[in-house]
Amino acid sequence: MNKEFKTRLKKGDQVVVISGKDKGKRGRILQVLPKKDAVLVEKINMVKRHTKQNKNDAAGIVEKEAPIHKSNVMYYDAVAGKGTKIGMKRLDDGKKIRISKKSGEAVV
Repeated sequence: MNKEFKTRLKKGDQVVVISGKDKGKRGRILQVLPKKDAVLVEKINMVKRHTKQNKNDAAGIVEKEAPIHKSNVMYYDAVAGKGTKIGMKRLDDGKKIRISKKSGEAVV
């Protein structure tokens, strides 16, 4: 059975972490990983990786973001000043937009 990835979070959205070691921190989504049900958030869930030397980079220990499960992040609503769920709303012309459940504002 094929599991479908349903999330209303998109690349570039500001999110807040709601559980885990980085709880309470905010950051922007760099990448959405649908097959893993995860997202990469800048400066969140940082891990150290030992890398080999290649023609572009030197060898050493590199710190980079690791994926975090989509259930552990929540869209950050600047109007409400905290995390919120995202809903969908259909406009009169038939177009669907994302809205913040707390403030009712459209998510850009």
